[in-house]
Amino acid sequence: MRLAAVLLFALALPGCSSWVATLDDQTGSVAAPRRETAAPLTPAQREHRRILASYGGAYHDARLEAMIAGMVEKLVAASERPDLRYRVTILNSPSINAFALPTGDLYVTRGLIGLANDSAELAAVLAHEMAHVLARHAAIREDQARRVAMASAAAADPTDTTGALALAKTKLALASFSRAQEFEADGIGVGIASRSGYDPHGAPRILTAMGRFSALRSASGTDPRSLDFLSSHPATPERIENALANARQHNPGERDRAAFLAAVDGLVYGEDPVEGFVRGRRFLHPKLGFTFTAPEGYTLENTAQAVIGSRDGGDQALRLDIVRPPADQSLTAYLNAGWIENIEPGSVEETTAGGFPAVTATAKGDPWWFRIVLVKNGAEVYRFVFATRSRNAEIDRGFRESAGSIRRLSLAEARNAKPLRLRVVTVRPGDTVEKLAGRMALIDRQVERFRVLNGLGPTDTVRPGDRIKIVVE
Repeated sequence: MRLAAVLLFALALPGCSSWVATLDDQTGSVAAPRRETAAPLTPAQREHRRILASYGGAYHDARLEAMIAGMVEKLVAASERPDLRYRVTILNSPSINAFALPTGDLYVTRGLIGLANDSAELAAVLAHEMAHVLARHAAIREDQARRVAMASAAAADPTDTTGALALAKTKLALASFSRAQEFEADGIGVGIASRSGYDPHGAPRILTAMGRFSALRSASGTDPRSLDFLSSHPATPERIENALANARQHNPGERDRAAFLAAVDGLVYGEDPVEGFVRGRRFLHPKLGFTFTAPEGYTLENTAQAVIGSRDGGDQALRLDIVRPPADQSLTAYLNAGWIENIEPGSVEETTAGGFPAVTATAKGDPWWFRIVLVKNGAEVYRFVFATRSRNAEIDRGFRESAGSIRRLSLAEARNAKPLRLRVVTVRPGDTVEKLAGRMALIDRQVERFRVLNGLGPTDTVRPGDRIKIVVE
């Protein structure tokens, strides 16, 4: 089933990723259309538009932008090319990511900024991306990709075993080369940060935080990327070890924690309500004016392409996206238009969901069984796809109830939808990790999330006078 592949691929995406240097696997959305009279966009301008479209646009905060500008100025002065100029864009995304264009355009998500705990950690990220620009890694990777394409053409003949072997070797070399680039950028970046006066151990600290955050968001407690040995970026434990080795070669530096925490106080945390947001099992989209609730035991995530949900254990999943079929096409006709295969005979049923016209059906795609519910709201169709490995009446009832929970938001609900934010507070006498975590406006695993957010290990405690981050409404 084509849709099944899309659903499972989306569920397999990691919750966060180590920072990367190119856009090959980071974007893919179409750039915004321009007027015919407009001047042609440069490649860098096109990529910039694609990045903004894929990551929720730019996030503007004068205090934070001023801190980062000063940080970059120090890093550039300590780099091998102080004549180069960089432009940093903060992306309005909760994802944990940063990357660079060869032009010197650097991007960092507010999610990654909020995960850091001092200036040295954020400086390590920026210095790493500057290192990719300095080492011309994007151009080198492009040349390597051309070699893969040439080897692919040579291996097109199934009888040409020599070409097939060359292709396999080239792909392995490209993957290895990408890992080598990441290690090289780590080494260069740690050196730049250290010469700028920042603590060189900021790099291993932020990498550790990213690894813990990834594990926290993975139902299995492991990073799915570590299962792919051809991944273009090394597993986080490898990079931590490498970053530690590099850091030990430099003198201690400043962490500048107080100034950093002052700058991130009030930073939006998680999804921006403008793009829809998750509250426990409930998803709300004030801009589109609707909400729905996932089945019991589900964890939801709002991505740029769809709302993705899964249940602990990975035996059930859901996906919700929105399409706009032809105006004269009925829901039943759209269901049978070929975007989903293996619909079970006799399962198509016209119904309603939350007062909206709807149609539902079931489909099979070994080893999954699917409940599809299409809900029509004006010109748009909301596509619910629920998947389970174990089909039974109770599970199916939960799927149908979830789709049926969709409804319009009231004006008050839409107006009161506010983002979660980071607040920096002072630990008071008697405060414990558990007490402080209990103050966070998060539904599940509050203590674990509090520890990761503040860079605390499993047994670390807080002391009166400490400044820490919590998540509030």
